[in-house]
Amino acid sequence: MQVFLETDRLLLRRFTEADVDLLVDLDSDPAVMRFLNGGKPTPREVVRKEILPLYFNCYERYEGFGHWAAVEKSTGDFLGWFEFRPPEDGSSDDVELGYRLRAAAWGKGYATEGSRALIRNGFTELGVQRVYATTMTVNRASRRVLEKAGLTYVRTFHESWPEYIDGAEHGDVEYELRKADWRP
Repeated sequence: MQVFLETDRLLLRRFTEADVDLLVDLDSDPAVMRFLNGGKPTPREVVRKEILPLYFNCYERYEGFGHWAAVEKSTGDFLGWFEFRPPEDGSSDDVELGYRLRAAAWGKGYATEGSRALIRNGFTELGVQRVYATTMTVNRASRRVLEKAGLTYVRTFHESWPEYIDGAEHGDVEYELRKADWRP
């Protein structure tokens, strides 16, 4: 296992080809996918042929950035993933934070713990100047994680999505944390 980052309770590591079933299982939970696509599962072939290659490409293009599998240290269980990467064709000064965890891991502080570790690493080791994240306005749990990780609300915006997701009429929100405002 190639560990990228370690916290008190988490190991964040690179994804491998062997992780297809873990990602398919994660994306098959309607509760996990509710605010992403209305609860639809991601097909195995999409994970294998599109999602994992995207992750691998990011590891090659941006040293220290990407999607990281989150593993619980005490059990070795896969909990989900964290994203910490520049936007396509963007600068590594400006980095997107994201996360997707199994429902069984919700409410236990893992999302905040992993997010804080990635932010700390980004500001102290990777030269990141700004971390941002977006979520649906109605996704209160995700918004709370962002706030506990130190990000602050920037704006509400509306995007067109291919299919309606319950709550989309309220839009999405953007949060950010600038290095100058970060308090370790």
